Amino acid sequence: MLIIKTLHIFFVISWFACLFYLPRLFVNNAMLDNPEQKQLLNGMQARLIKMMKFTGAGTFISAVALVFILSGGTSFSSAFLLQKWLIVKIVLVFLLYAYQDFCIRLHKRFERNENDKSHVWYRWFNEVPALMLLIIVYLVVARPF
Repeated sequence: MLIIKTLHIFFVISWFACLFYLPRLFVNNAMLDNPEQKQLLNGMQARLIKMMKFTGAGTFISAVALVFILSGGTSFSSAFLLQKWLIVKIVLVFLLYAYQDFCIRLHKRFERNENDKSHVWYRWFNEVPALMLLIIVYLVVARPF
């Protein structure tokens, strides 16, 4: 079980690094007028998205394995899965996957030179995963309900 927990923590940290950095690249890209610099940032975004997809998948797979082990190791125990804190955490994590998908769509808009949002909008957008992470960590540590 420790190896699964270790892998899960590793993938979560790596995934969040991508979720934090990609919108920061959007901030920089939205401030640029130079086509060569925009192309460079678009390339960086594309490579980061590949890493984000990989670490997001690793997060999901290790989470499923961890839940399986923690619920008894023979099946997914409904008692374990029905804990309210865990349900809220799972919902928030799925919202983060939606955030990831939205980031990919934003990147495609940058590639097509169709960005219509300001760097200020992206600065606020960049705060979403940080807030979600804070809530998720609190839920896991405190298990408030």
